[in-house]
Parts: sequence; structure tokens; C-alpha cells
Amino acid sequence: MFEFLFKYPTPVFTKGKLVLLGAWPGWVLLLLIVTAMVGLGVLIWRAMPAASPRLRSWRALAVWSLQALLVTLILILLWQPAMTVAELKSQQNIIAVLVDDSRSMAIADSGTDKRQTREAEAVKALEGRAGEANRGILAGLERRFQTRVYRMDRGVARIPRAQDLQPTAAATHLNDALKQVVQETADLPVGAIVLLSDGAENTGGIEVDTLNALRNRRLPVHTIGFGKEQASHDVEMDGATVGAKAMANSRMKASVSFHQRGYSGGRTALTVRDGDKLLASRDVALGPDGVMQTETIFFNAGAAGVKTIRFSLNPLPREESIVNNETSRIVNVTDDRRRILYVEGEPRWEYKFIRRAADDDKGLQIVSMLRTTENKIYRQGIGDPKELQDGFPVKAEDLFQYDGIILGSVEAGYFTPKQQELLREFVDRRGGGLLFLGGRFALADGGWAASSLADLIPSFLPNGRGSFHRDPATAQLTPAGMESVVTRLVDDPAKNADRWKKLPYMMDYQDAGTPKPGATVLAELNAGRSRLPLLVTESYGRGRTAVMATSGTWRWQMSSALGDPSHDLFWQQMLRWLGGESPGHVVASASSERLLDDDRLHLTATVRDRQFELAPDAQVVAHVIGPQGDSAIVDLTPVANTPGTFEANWSAEKTGAYVADVSAHRGQGAAGDDLGHDLLAFERTDGIAEGFHTDQNRELLQKLSSETGGRYWSFDDLARLPADISYSEAGISVRDTKELWNMPIVFLVMLGLLSGQWLLRRTWGVI
Repeated sequence: MFEFLFKYPTPVFTKGKLVLLGAWPGWVLLLLIVTAMVGLGVLIWRAMPAASPRLRSWRALAVWSLQALLVTLILILLWQPAMTVAELKSQQNIIAVLVDDSRSMAIADSGTDKRQTREAEAVKALEGRAGEANRGILAGLERRFQTRVYRMDRGVARIPRAQDLQPTAAATHLNDALKQVVQETADLPVGAIVLLSDGAENTGGIEVDTLNALRNRRLPVHTIGFGKEQASHDVEMDGATVGAKAMANSRMKASVSFHQRGYSGGRTALTVRDGDKLLASRDVALGPDGVMQTETIFFNAGAAGVKTIRFSLNPLPREESIVNNETSRIVNVTDDRRRILYVEGEPRWEYKFIRRAADDDKGLQIVSMLRTTENKIYRQGIGDPKELQDGFPVKAEDLFQYDGIILGSVEAGYFTPKQQELLREFVDRRGGGLLFLGGRFALADGGWAASSLADLIPSFLPNGRGSFHRDPATAQLTPAGMESVVTRLVDDPAKNADRWKKLPYMMDYQDAGTPKPGATVLAELNAGRSRLPLLVTESYGRGRTAVMATSGTWRWQMSSALGDPSHDLFWQQMLRWLGGESPGHVVASASSERLLDDDRLHLTATVRDRQFELAPDAQVVAHVIGPQGDSAIVDLTPVANTPGTFEANWSAEKTGAYVADVSAHRGQGAAGDDLGHDLLAFERTDGIAEGFHTDQNRELLQKLSSETGGRYWSFDDLARLPADISYSEAGISVRDTKELWNMPIVFLVMLGLLSGQWLLRRTWGVI
């Protein structure tokens, strides 16, 4: 219909430029139009019959508008309007046809009955149905241009016929394929690219460099999309967040995100597995269609080793794809013992029971110094006779060998200003954990509110003394505590909250004051009619701090049933939180722990010396061990303007699991100083990403075409593609002039203007 009215296809007007072919200049046309409008206005006003001024003005304006438009149109036609547009020369240009040949194109959700594969629908669009000649767009393109058909997955490869396509490729790299076509045809007259795909790009999208390369050659990309834009019955994993490292046998928390369509209000099971071993399972209710929901699940990390933890949702009836019901993460479980320094100011039951809980955990070692008299300390758990023989450390290298510190019933004045500053640096620079316990000489009663370390405490302590009370109090979880791994006594959230309420009461508690902004209250005290913070945590610098405002949790052990693990489990989890996340001297990371259909990896390491100061002069090397015992040595180089940080790019050529031992040292030979090392685990998998986000990515295809001057084509309009694709400035093109005076729409408009003003004049008696 558009071409019938306007004579030319849409690209002539969207890509062309309006020009006037008449010999006279444009200002003369403008002058004549203004003169004609003024003259018509005077004549029409005088010819109008006498009436009210308002009615006369309205009628005059209506008639004048129609006649002025008619005169303006006639004058413009006298100046010979035309469109100049770049058009590809016939048979001198190449049209590159790229067909997605990845596994997602084998999904059967195309065609009128939605049972035809996307690839079959693409072939039909190119070559038409069997037995029907010249019905596909390929025949139309070949009449006007040279054509080259390519199969596309990770890259592109030329094929003689579209029937040779087999949708078995493991990945779709639209960006790399387009970049390759641009590079390989740099010296060829390519007029346009036709891309047939479902838009499932596995590398993150189209890069700006690729778009710029297409724009520089003025090369339009015309896209044709396949597949449903929205699944009707499917559950799909969006991701899983879990720590990349863990202590052996520690409880881990994972946040699993997913969305679904067609099962709103239903239920399924979320499971966690290590290989075939089931680690955890919980029932989840499915939310509204298309809305991402996140569920939390806890599981035990198990024995030491590099593990592939799989998170999956049980398949549901009539689900269109179950490949996307599962995702996995790499977790490096270590058996390194975490050393906790426990400083206690007086003998008490809490000290004894915390030590007992730690003794039952092979991943923890408590080194304690108990003040027995004013000038004497009792040491336990030391690894060397000289350890702590002079009391609390005064050197950074001595204190920083610990991963966490517990301060019991000990006043702030027990520590010298230098030792207090070391405590701050232990948390801030070293990245350790610091726990303040309640007690007679603790928190506000120990003068900590007025000390230089008051900002380390995650709450604003009360002023003065008298905050410690020898009265019973019970504990209950806050909403944040229900989601915390520290306070998880039972896996089910509701049962866990109920278990805390049933814990035996404590015989003392301490007012910890008001939590600071940014602090998290995990548990509260019920003391009479008062509700006070019991367990408060906060991040500080590279480390973390906490307050446990009681010295009476030992009653959870003594007053519970024989064999009840609540007390020991809580303190083991508390101590693992305290020291388990403390970084070493070398902290390494990778750009991704899972390389999906990609081999590119970016390694980064931050290196610190014995005092945990940044070490910009270190030499850093990664020893990578991959599948089949393959190994490589990768040198990391300093990052500019970031002292102590090193980086390297590396390629994982084979699929499978990799382990990288990143080590740092100073100096040369035997005189050198070994600063430490860190282990990284990652995995390269191919073909997994094709099972996710299988809906047609129309947004990406439309953006690609609009950014390059092409068009997203629907199936109903495909017949026009061979003709419309001619209008391009790429390849070998000429500027063509399309005259506009004889367009049918012009005569229809003129006829409408004449008829309209005649009818108005006749109706109002002005002939």
C-alpha cells in the first residue's frame, strides 16, 4: 500500500535526501508561497458573507487553510521535488547471508503450528518451500546481487547451500561472527549483511568496536528473528551466588535465582549436589510468571578439595526445556586451620565452653591467653613456647599470624595505645575478624566507649558503667539472623527461628547500645520487658567485627538435653565467620569461575608483605594445571597506578577443570622472601550457554539493525527485502534521483484539498 501511494519503497524516504531540481532558487519559492497566502487571505475575507465576527473569522480561516495548502503544493511541484538516494549497482555487489547454526536453532517453536525448528524456518525463508520456485528471499537477492551464504556459530564458514545447515554448534558468537565477516571482506564490495538468528548471543552482546567497524563501512545489517519471544512453560535458572572458597565441613549459604512461566503458584524442589551426592534440598513455591525470584539454601561444604556444586530445580510437567533447570559453581574447599586468638580477662564458664566447642572442630585452633592475676596469664593452644610469653603482641607480624581475635571480659586499658592501634590494623589492613564478648569488664563497663577503638564496635555503646546485668534473658532471631549462616541451627528457616526461642535462658546480658548504620543485628535479647541487641555484626575495612552481648551462652550446653548440638554448632559457625574469611598475603581472583563457550581468562592478584602492606615490588607467577595434566606458567605483571596488584590474560584451550596456584616472592634465589600463595579453581564448559535464554532476543536483533542502518524484518514483509536492501551506501553504489511530482499521493491530496474547499464554500454560500 505504501508503494502504491508513494511510488517508491520506504528506504527511499528514510535513507534518501530531499532536493529541488528546479532552476530557480529556493528563496523565490518561499517568497511566492508567502505572497500567495497573504493574497488568498485578503480575497477570502472580503468574499465571506456578513456574519458575526467570530463565525466569519473561523470560516475564513478554514477556507484559507485549504486553498493555501493547495497553492503551496502546486508551487513546490513546479520546483520539481525529488529524493536522491544511494542504490547498489546490480550484479556488482555481494550480499552476505549469515545463518545461525547453533543448538538453540534446533528448538521446535517456529512456524504456524509452532512445531517447526527455527533452523527449518530459516531455510524456508531463504529458499522457499519445496516445489515452489523463487519464493524465498535468496532467489530474489541472486537476481540483483552476488550472494554468499555462511553458517555461523563461534565464527563463520561459507557453505554452498542453505540445506547444508545442521544446528549442532555449541555456541553462538554473533559479535565474533560479524567482526570476522567485516575483516574477511574488507577488500570486497559487500552491500549489506542479512542475519538469520534467534539472537542468542553467548558472549554478552555486540561490542562497540564491531558496531563502529560496520558503521565505518556503512554496512547495514538486516536481521530476521526466529523462535518465540517468550516461553509458555519453562523454568530457567538465572544464577547462583556462593562463596568461591570455604573451610572443610563448613556450612555454606547459596542464593539461587530463577524465573518461570506457566507454573505460577506451583511448587518444585531446589537441590544442591556434589556430583551424585545430595547435599541439600528444599521445597520452593513458584512466584508470578516472568518475575525473578531468589531462594536461599544451606549445605555442608564437606571434605577438602575442588568441587563442582550443582544447583537444580526439579523438572515440571510439559516443561519446554529442562537443560536450563541447572547451573553449577566451582568451590575450593580447604583444610587449612584458622587460628583464633582469645584474650580473656577473668576465669569464667564462657571461656571454657567456647574452647570446648572449638576443640571439636578440626578447622579451628584457639590460642588463648587468660589473665589469672594482675600480672600473670595462662596460655593454651600455643604452637611454640615463645608464643604470647610476653603477653599480647606488640608487633604486626606477631599479631597478624592469627585469623581472628576474641576479646572477653577485659577492659580497654589492659592494652597499650600501640596495641590498640595494632588491633585496628588487624581488622582494617590485615582483614581479620574481631569479636567483643559481654562481661563485667567488657564493652561500656570496660571503658571501650571512650577508647580509640570505639569505632571498631558495631554499636554505639551506652555512656558510663552498669551495662552488665546478672539477670536471666532469652534469645530470638531477627529477620537478618534467619538468613545468616552464623545463626543457622536448623536448615528450615521457620524451625530455626523456633529453635532459638527454645534455647535455655542466659543468666546474664549486657546492654550493647544502639546498632550503628550499616551494622546487622542477627539476634536480640528478651530481658524482662526490654529487647536489646544480642549479636551485632559489621564490616570494617578489609575485615569484620561483632558484639556478642552476654557471657552466658554456656547454659545452652549445660541446660539442654544430652547430645543437643546447638551451643557447639553456633560457636563453631561464629568462629568460622570470624576467621574463615580472613585473607592471606596473596589474594587471587579470576574474571569468571566458569568460562562458557569462551577460553579467555583474566587473572588478578593482590600481594601484601609480612606486615600486610602492599608489595608492589613482588614477582607473581601462576602455575596452572588443566585437563589431562596440562600445565602452564603464567607471569603476572603490575597494574599501572594500582600498587600491589598484578594481572595477566590467559587462554584455557581445553574444556574441563583448572587449578591455578598463584604465588608471590621478593628478591632472587635463596635470599628471596616467599610471601605466600593462593589457589584458584575455574572451569571451561562448552555448549551449556545455548540451553539458557532460548527465547528469541528480538531486542538485540532490532538494536543491531537500527544501529547499522538496517531493519528487523517480520515474516510478512520478507518478500520486500530483496528490493529494499538495494538502498545502501556500502559496496559499489550510485546516487539515484527519484522524482516525486507523479506520486499518486500527490494527486489524491490535491483532489482532497480542491474538494474540501469547494464544499465549504458552497455550504457557506461563497462561490
